[in-house]
Amino acid sequence: MSTLKNDRLLRALLREPVDMTPVWMMRQAGRYLPEYRATRARAGSFMDLCRNPDLACEVTLQPLERYPLDAAILFSDILTVPDAMGLGLSFNTGEGPQFAKPVRSAADVAALGVPDPEHNLRYVIDAVRVIRRELAGRVPLIGFSGSPWTLATYMVEGGGSKEFSQVKGMMFEQPALMHRLLDILARSVIEYLNAQIAAGAQAVMVFDTWGGTLTPRDYQEFSLRYMTQIVAGVTRHAEGRQVPVILFTKGGGGWIEDMAASGCDALGVDWTVNIGDIRRRVGQQVALQGNMDPCVLYASPQRIRDEVATILGDFGHGTGHVFNLGHGIHPHVDPERVTAFIDAVHQLSPPYHRSRPA
Repeated sequence: MSTLKNDRLLRALLREPVDMTPVWMMRQAGRYLPEYRATRARAGSFMDLCRNPDLACEVTLQPLERYPLDAAILFSDILTVPDAMGLGLSFNTGEGPQFAKPVRSAADVAALGVPDPEHNLRYVIDAVRVIRRELAGRVPLIGFSGSPWTLATYMVEGGGSKEFSQVKGMMFEQPALMHRLLDILARSVIEYLNAQIAAGAQAVMVFDTWGGTLTPRDYQEFSLRYMTQIVAGVTRHAEGRQVPVILFTKGGGGWIEDMAASGCDALGVDWTVNIGDIRRRVGQQVALQGNMDPCVLYASPQRIRDEVATILGDFGHGTGHVFNLGHGIHPHVDPERVTAFIDAVHQLSPPYHRSRPA
């Protein structure tokens, strides 16, 4: 493995000194880029793109060719794990993901096994290997997975949902069955992330997209409990350095202290909270990632710059901040607005990392 030329992200995630605040974007490889749309058209479908390691590498690197980002994130999908369980995943235009075989009964849960990443998810692990080789040490590579609760929502609902009636119905009526499902998923995610790390991922992130739909009590029992299990089970050292683990619960600002106690290295936060308040609440326990509203990227370059300045000021002096959006970039954003965003972070953040005068 090559020496890392820019390790700013890894250092910030571990709250080590950096020269400026590192920045990357959730969904930075995606539909807002014309080159991504061209590659996806060439692949034939979204899943064909995910399943082709060379094309997955191509789209992973596309945003790095345009922008001086401080990290690459593996191009894949959060639903690869349930797909590997044989549930028949498909993506229909305008409808989002669909599973042909939703998980609704004890028999359905009993039929699930923990996928072998090197066999059932080989295309993802091969993509990690190809991306690491092609990055040649430019920036770190982030691997990721969906959280057990988020994966379960899609598996039980059979696709996306607004009410979460099926999955919450199982959770409230058959909690023991839901726990069996979540335990299988937690063990699967541990295997999956460890395979990504072994193949070259230098940090990993768990996306809990739907944890914020739960009550505080149910979040603890059905989401955070299993993310904590994952934190305890993932490989934390590889290639002679620590592998940071980031947890992100959309809508999870109310539970940030509990998330910080999970043992993770960093927490992603969305735009519904003030990052300075969150920093005061977690103290020195974890680094923070976030948290600009993605819709700011529809504004003028000056307004984007002003928002970056505000968030940097809210976080304040010192390390432990990775600048990001509060969720994924929207598909209709002008790529030039992203240039303004990345440049603003790199230009405005260095003073926050200089030693304060005595």
